[in-house]
Amino acid sequence: MIRRWLRKVFRREDPAGGMPIDPETLGQMVRGILSTRPDEIGCDECFEQLDRFVELTLAGKDAAEAMPLVQDHLNRCHDCREEFEALLLALKAVA
Repeated sequence: MIRRWLRKVFRREDPAGGMPIDPETLGQMVRGILSTRPDEIGCDECFEQLDRFVELTLAGKDAAEAMPLVQDHLNRCHDCREEFEALLLALKAVA
């Protein structure tokens, strides 16, 4: 089944007219799937905890140690990482 799907992706034989995936993107997707953890959090939960994570960071505390699941998510999710960096910059600017 997976082989058939991979052939379809690489030969761009998607009868549904879907967007073909380049090999680099496919590799990133597979690596992401293989590196998932059973206890990892999603974007919504990360976003809910982001304020606290930033506060710890600004206080000079080890936010990654205090909130390892948030740190793990930030390492994996580009969008949430950008949110974190933007919030951190904004709060540093007004401090």
